[in-house]
Amino acid sequence: MRLHRNLVYAVIDSLRDVFNDDVYADKAVEKALKRDKRWGARDRKFVAETIYDIVRWKRLYGEIADVKTPYSRPDLWRLLVVWCVLRGIKLPDWNQIEETPTRRIKGRFDELSQTRKYRESIPDWIDELGVKELGEDIWTKEIAALNKRADVILRTNTLNVTKEHLQNDLKQEGIETEFIDGCDDALRLVERANVFKTEAFHKGFFEVQDASSQLVAAYLDVEPGMKVIDTCAGAGGKTLHLAALMKNKGQIVAMDIYESKLKKLKVRARRNGISNIDLKVIDSTKVIKKLYGKADRVLIDAPCSGLGVLRRNPDSKWKLQPEFIDNIKEIQQDVLQRYSRMVKPGGKLVYATCSVLPSENQDQVKIFLASEDGKDFSLVKDNKVLAHKFGFDGFYMAQLVRK
Repeated sequence: MRLHRNLVYAVIDSLRDVFNDDVYADKAVEKALKRDKRWGARDRKFVAETIYDIVRWKRLYGEIADVKTPYSRPDLWRLLVVWCVLRGIKLPDWNQIEETPTRRIKGRFDELSQTRKYRESIPDWIDELGVKELGEDIWTKEIAALNKRADVILRTNTLNVTKEHLQNDLKQEGIETEFIDGCDDALRLVERANVFKTEAFHKGFFEVQDASSQLVAAYLDVEPGMKVIDTCAGAGGKTLHLAALMKNKGQIVAMDIYESKLKKLKVRARRNGISNIDLKVIDSTKVIKKLYGKADRVLIDAPCSGLGVLRRNPDSKWKLQPEFIDNIKEIQQDVLQRYSRMVKPGGKLVYATCSVLPSENQDQVKIFLASEDGKDFSLVKDNKVLAHKFGFDGFYMAQLVRK
């Protein structure tokens, strides 16, 4: 591989934004890819993947390069040099690239790789928390799986097309896919591609959604004609899946505290040909109280640490703080207590997170069931989805029934 200046400069500028200015990695990549319209698919792939790689391995590369945040521009170049050496990429004779001790870089990599917190490039406190909650053996396997690059997974919109038909349509557009065991509507891309430019996407034939995330809507056991409430809908990936499972019949109330996210859901629903979704901004407690005892099904896709989705959000390792975990657990219990009241007798509730920590998952369910609001519920089943076992994001879901 030969390095090109304009591509490398885009990477360096983006890393500065992520590490020094707290910009989210996906936003930094999005901005970088708009720098030059002449870039082809291979150029864009290099920029995006290099940014994500260096963000993912920031601690390991920083230790090898002996640099610390906030990074100066020469520091960022040193991180890039480490990335190149470890991938066997020939370094060009540029002013920004100092004389490179290749043997020392490889030796330091071998040395640091003996210690998990360096090998997996995570802060000490996350490593300690993972061991405390999952145990040494499971955490070691899980954090290794969470550091792998995420696949691109599509969810077929079964209202408009079958999975087989979608696979064939994408093949006609030069995109090869494969089925995933245990995930009925999913297709995995064999090679990464910009699926948003396809005719199939504009026809509303699919959404991009990880395989683990696709398990959540199915866990609700919805049927056409039901009244279903998605309490933390966001931009609506799971809401749209619920609508497809309900065959666009009945009513889905999609709620969120952010109106901007619900507006995105509205656009997506229109493209998907879905008409059974009502949007409600949670701007007061009245919105929730009006729905007490009204829903056949309630989904609480609760805010969480996001430790199960580190593969697609590697920068969150550096943005998360221990106090955030403590605060988010209080919020999780609060939404469980309040939103559960919307379930009618005999109805079902699913509590879900994209975390692998028991304290955010089964422990929260136990606390809820022992509470005043939870005494009318019983746990039917739960599913602890670990990345090193399933091969996709880490997730948790629990199905409860109101007696």
